[in-house]
Amino acid sequence: MATQHSRSAARIMMAPAVILLLGWMLVPLMMTLYFSFKKYLPLRGGDLGWVGFENYARFVSSSSFWPAVSATLMIVVGVLLITSILGVLLAILLDQPMWGQGIVRILVIAPFFVMPTVSALVWKNMFMDPVNGLLAHLWKFFGADPVAWLTEVPMGSIIMIVSWQWLPFATLILLTAIQSLDSEQLEASEMDGAPVLARFWYIVLPHLSRALTVVILIQTIFLLSIFAEIFVTTQGAFGTKTLSYLIFQRVLESQNVGLGSAGGVYAIILANIVALFLMRIVGKNLDT
Repeated sequence: MATQHSRSAARIMMAPAVILLLGWMLVPLMMTLYFSFKKYLPLRGGDLGWVGFENYARFVSSSSFWPAVSATLMIVVGVLLITSILGVLLAILLDQPMWGQGIVRILVIAPFFVMPTVSALVWKNMFMDPVNGLLAHLWKFFGADPVAWLTEVPMGSIIMIVSWQWLPFATLILLTAIQSLDSEQLEASEMDGAPVLARFWYIVLPHLSRALTVVILIQTIFLLSIFAEIFVTTQGAFGTKTLSYLIFQRVLESQNVGLGSAGGVYAIILANIVALFLMRIVGKNLDT
């Protein structure tokens, strides 16, 4: 049992790391709040004084604000559905004994380590290019007209690119959860004559509920700030402008740091609302 002296020593040793972490998180947040109430134009006069909630009113009254929020949530929901469903199926497949199992697992997980900018460029130029892309040649092979993915199906293309990046993460977490499943339960249910779908629905899926919760929560946190894929592929055109890209665009066009900071505060509020919603809906699995 730890003594009072050892606990005090542990707190003292942890204090520098905790202070550094709090500073790393709180200083940018406080600076964002500070600049959101000011008219700060770095290239056009610098600090022009306090404007109160004017930046917040300008940002939320923009005609692009709600479409950007809608596009952000659409991407989040689409990617979560794809990665959760395919992640479960891939995890079950990779858990089966096969030749070269280790190599196959590495190849499946590898896309997660590719930079978002690089993967977006690869998909844009190698796969989705309507003239020289692999998908265009595949369409021609079957006698169909190639699809200009980023202009004809922009939202679906973005969801496909981001899902390809995050599917390995979901698969890895779910594969780890499947490997912790007691095989005796599956063997007993198989001996009792339970069909495959019944074993999956009543044994495997409930066992994966906590892992799915972790996957959904972590992915949502990162997907709400998606930017690189939009910047590289569509640059916010064709209804793919997310809230993060809108903030970047407003700061870049108007050179108004205060306006962008107000948008950042809205992004933080949206992220917290979505996180609280998910914790209420799917986070209950962590308590069961």
